[in-house]
Amino acid sequence: MLFQKEKSAPKSNARALLEAERAYRKGMTSIKDLIAPSAMRIDTNHLQVSGKYARTFFVLTYPRYIATDWLSPIINLDVAMDISLFIYPMESDVVMKKLRDKVGQLEASISINEDKGEVRDPQLETAFHDAEELRDRLQQGTERYFRFSLYFTIYGDDLPALNKTATNIESMLSSKLIVVKPAILQAEAGFNSTLPLGDDELAISSNMNTGPLSTTFPFVSSELTSNDGILYGINRHNNSLILFDRFQMENANSVVFAKSGAGKSYTVKLEILRSMMLGTDVIVVDPENEYQHLAEAVGGSYLNVSLNSQSRINPFDLPKAIEGESPEDVLRSAVINLMGLMNLMLGKLNPTEEAIMDRAIWETYATHDITPQTTEFTGLEVPTMSDLVNVLGGITGGESLAQRLTKYTDGTFSGIFNHPTNINVDNQLMIFSVRDLEDTLRPIAIYVLLNYIWNEVRSTLKKRILVIDEAWWMMQNEDSARFLFGVAKRARKYYLGVTTITQDVQDFLQSPYGKPIVTNSSIQFLLKQSPAAIDFVAETFFLTEGEKYLLLESEVGEGIFFAGMKHVAIRVVASYTEDQIITTDPKQRLEIQRAKDELAGA
Repeated sequence: MLFQKEKSAPKSNARALLEAERAYRKGMTSIKDLIAPSAMRIDTNHLQVSGKYARTFFVLTYPRYIATDWLSPIINLDVAMDISLFIYPMESDVVMKKLRDKVGQLEASISINEDKGEVRDPQLETAFHDAEELRDRLQQGTERYFRFSLYFTIYGDDLPALNKTATNIESMLSSKLIVVKPAILQAEAGFNSTLPLGDDELAISSNMNTGPLSTTFPFVSSELTSNDGILYGINRHNNSLILFDRFQMENANSVVFAKSGAGKSYTVKLEILRSMMLGTDVIVVDPENEYQHLAEAVGGSYLNVSLNSQSRINPFDLPKAIEGESPEDVLRSAVINLMGLMNLMLGKLNPTEEAIMDRAIWETYATHDITPQTTEFTGLEVPTMSDLVNVLGGITGGESLAQRLTKYTDGTFSGIFNHPTNINVDNQLMIFSVRDLEDTLRPIAIYVLLNYIWNEVRSTLKKRILVIDEAWWMMQNEDSARFLFGVAKRARKYYLGVTTITQDVQDFLQSPYGKPIVTNSSIQFLLKQSPAAIDFVAETFFLTEGEKYLLLESEVGEGIFFAGMKHVAIRVVASYTEDQIITTDPKQRLEIQRAKDELAGA
């Protein structure tokens, strides 16, 4: 007996020690104590947590069709909110059995109505077709079936603020035909269901297959920003900045498509202004005199190419040979470009005329000692259009071609392409205006300008952007379209980014070289589009229905910005100073001009 008492003594001591330790731990602060609210009050349709009011909503029903990204406005709402999504996969064989029973019921109801001679019920027929279509997809394994629960818990500093947020959310979702209800008499269960615990205490769910369920994925706003580059605009989904350097892409080319007045020139001029701040040279072919004010504001060069202008470009100019290129290759390339120019000037030449013209161009260069055997072209005087006319006049069969070319040497259009070049591009911003040219001369002048610019680009390696506004002029002729495509395709090798702007999207893309130019452009800007062109644009850029409507309903300066495989909705923004420099609004430009005149008069 004495021995047993001695053995039980250590046990009683251990028990006392455990009790003491338990009492000690009760007096210690734990993590639960730190994160637990100081107080909670539960009412009928809301609760109070540490002075904050909270209310939980659940989604009761969804419409037959639901758009992708429908949850984005709720997620991006500027209010404190917790959202929980519970997805319960269901066995396909169980769903198939239930659908079979449902289809039988619907089919029986339709048959009964037909036997009674009643007017057909579209609601019954739609439900029948939907159930049959879902059965097919489940059987084929292209769809799965789920039970889906979606809860929102919103917060407010007081009850009026909470009610205001609740009304806003209900109206936003009801506009999409989505019915939400507050968790009345289940405020605590709703609150617990949106805590990061994974407990669905409300257990209010809806049936959904894979397609509709995918639209509820909450993380849909893309980010498109980098550490380098310029600000292109604001991401309309999440208000983040779109910062990008086009020269870090696989190529630096871009295309801008928009209807008239949608802000395409404004967008490009803003990019020009910001790119120049980073030391990029910019060359612009301006068909509507929209860039003159920008050139004056930043000290750029503005050249008006017209019949009455003193600025001249000789199409026969030869570029400097680059490393690894022989003089013979340079000359052959010049002859090929001149053949394209002749097709623009004289209309499409037949094979006989092409052969005669090709021979005449080679002989024209030879009259100035420029041949494939010439080792150095520097310092040699190049021929002009008049020399070509003289050579053609001496070739059998070339008399007709010479006669047709005299329009550009001695006739109505004489002078513009028949003199030595007297311009240079030694400025960070160069604007070539072709507004004052006749419509028939404009494609020819743009072709000659681009050839001259391309020769300058090849001769000196610099970081440059070439902007071609209203590029559909170039796409009207196969030779000029081919030349533009060639420039866009080879630009990357010479540190050049080509920006192509057009408002006639359909004409541009229907050209054999339109889509290749788009595919060779890593950056694409799609601003507001016309209903007539939206289907064509959507097919080319693989737009969703939502993106099509976005482009149709966008305001000026809003659209979609593509950079490689990523794209986001964009809103172009400019500071007040930038806006005063780049605006294309006639009313605003007139006010600026009046202010200038008043300042000059004072």
